[in-house]
Amino acid sequence: MKAITTCGYLFLLLLVAPKAEAQYAGSFARMGFGARGIAMGNALAADSQNETSPYYNPAFSPLGASQKIEVSVASLSFDRSLQFLQLSAPLQKKAGFALGIIHAAVSDIDGRDNSGFHTANLSVDEYAGFLSFGLKFSSKISGGISLQMFQTDLFDGLTPARTIGLDVGLVYKIRPSWSIGLVADDLLARYSWDSSDLGGSGRTITDSFPRRIRLGVSTYQFDGKLSIHGELESRFANVRLESRITRIFGDSPAETSEETTLTAQEFRFRSGLEFTPLPGFAFRAGIEQLGPEVLDSIRPSVGFMGEQKVGELKIRAEYGFAYEARAAGKLHLVSLILFL
Repeated sequence: MKAITTCGYLFLLLLVAPKAEAQYAGSFARMGFGARGIAMGNALAADSQNETSPYYNPAFSPLGASQKIEVSVASLSFDRSLQFLQLSAPLQKKAGFALGIIHAAVSDIDGRDNSGFHTANLSVDEYAGFLSFGLKFSSKISGGISLQMFQTDLFDGLTPARTIGLDVGLVYKIRPSWSIGLVADDLLARYSWDSSDLGGSGRTITDSFPRRIRLGVSTYQFDGKLSIHGELESRFANVRLESRITRIFGDSPAETSEETTLTAQEFRFRSGLEFTPLPGFAFRAGIEQLGPEVLDSIRPSVGFMGEQKVGELKIRAEYGFAYEARAAGKLHLVSLILFL
């Protein structure tokens, strides 16, 4: 009963409406990582007992029990694709690392000229790679850091934009059945495009990633068979506002532009759970808030996991399904994990 009450509190967090939303740079890298994470609403900043990917918190890097390789593939609507790859391993007893990459693409984009005639089918490719390293400071506290590299290739005539980001995280086991996690994401990351080589009115544009701070809580009940997770994210981003103003120079009016930079903040909530009725099999579900309008921006998700030993190796297969917000379609994910 206590666990059910806790679950209810975590899901009630979703009823609070956050502030304004914008489509920021690097959004593909914030969709989640793998079938398990997305199926559980990406609410995994404090999940210290299930070998969660260090993508969610670099402090998880030293908590893995063995080496493993994870490969994930996602199927999305509107000619989009998404793939994940990760290698992780413990180092001695108090350290660990993880190396991963995300690839997102949109294909068969209808390219047209100024007259509206078809020219070519275009595509967009984006990559996010990360190297995480973490340490156990004690039996209760772990910390970690992730170095990230992002690249987006938007147009054949435009040099791909690249940037480096930084994630820092901590996880603290309050009690054997409770833990909290704190993560600062995408520090320093920003894209810069120089379109002057394309002619016309090309210019240099800098687009910063939102700085994110995530606070998560996880609890493990019924001897670890049920885990419940909640997460609150505070997001900060610089927004440039350009306005046109008519001024009088001498006796003639002239239109000028002024640019103002504002810092926008918004909050987002996530929750998820995992139930393991039998060893090697689990059900998962989650809800993630993708924007400020609660009803229009909720992404519900479900999934399951099964694992089997083959000789000395353990193989785990995972499936996740999510409804994307604003009628963007359905998201199917399949992950295969090999424990070495």
